[in-house]
Amino acid sequence: MTDTSGRTPLSVLLSHLQPAGNAWHIDIPDDWLQGRAIYGGLSAALCLAAVDAAVDDLAPLRSAQVAFVGPAGPGVRIEPRILRQGKSMAFVAADMTSGDNAAARATFGFGTARESALAHADVAAPAVADARDGGLFFEDSEGRNLGPNFARHFDSARAAGATPASGAETPQFCAWLRHRDAAMRDSLTGLVALADALPPAAMACMHKPAPVSTITWQFDLLTERPVTEQGWWLCRSYAEQIADGYSAQHMTIWNSRREPVLVGRQAVAVFA
Repeated sequence: MTDTSGRTPLSVLLSHLQPAGNAWHIDIPDDWLQGRAIYGGLSAALCLAAVDAAVDDLAPLRSAQVAFVGPAGPGVRIEPRILRQGKSMAFVAADMTSGDNAAARATFGFGTARESALAHADVAAPAVADARDGGLFFEDSEGRNLGPNFARHFDSARAAGATPASGAETPQFCAWLRHRDAAMRDSLTGLVALADALPPAAMACMHKPAPVSTITWQFDLLTERPVTEQGWWLCRSYAEQIADGYSAQHMTIWNSRREPVLVGRQAVAVFA
């Protein structure tokens, strides 16, 4: 199941999603965990993969809302359920449980394109260098992983902003990320897993690492089929407010041509 580096490629991991009655089951190896639990991006990606496996002929994904109710993993059960399926939109929920406990609830909105007289876009990419010109984000100069276990599955290059626990004045991360598993670089499920790989932006202001936990995540896809070159995505997270042990942040992802592909928001619990 693992490659020569001891990592389990995401494409291999997803192939182990097994039907179990009206649900799907999977066991997550240690290299995909954040501490003892699955990180939010992988939970959302697994929910989406279960929905794709259970429901035929879905339109392109337009939006998702995910509530991270409790710790997930290493073994999880995902039960997809169609909430409504109309002519142009379908809403499908996916409940993830870990043991006897609720872990996550995701609601996905799928919609066909329609003719419209309106067109507007105002999601400009920051002026940063290409991925090959940036310094490392998740690794040091000797290739040692500085992030959680799952970070070893991504190549990273710092584009702007701070690094985690650097005591920065501005709570912002901006980095190029891509899957080391080449099979996931053109996959929507892979993009969802990658979209939550950056640490919460509040960690930029910390002087030493402290626990954080994402509470909710809402994101919208800005194109029917997100694509990029060589697998690189430019990801930025910025916390507008940090107070009372919580943070509110927005997130944006652009492809290699600086075209916006995803916007989102997160509520994060901060235990610093």
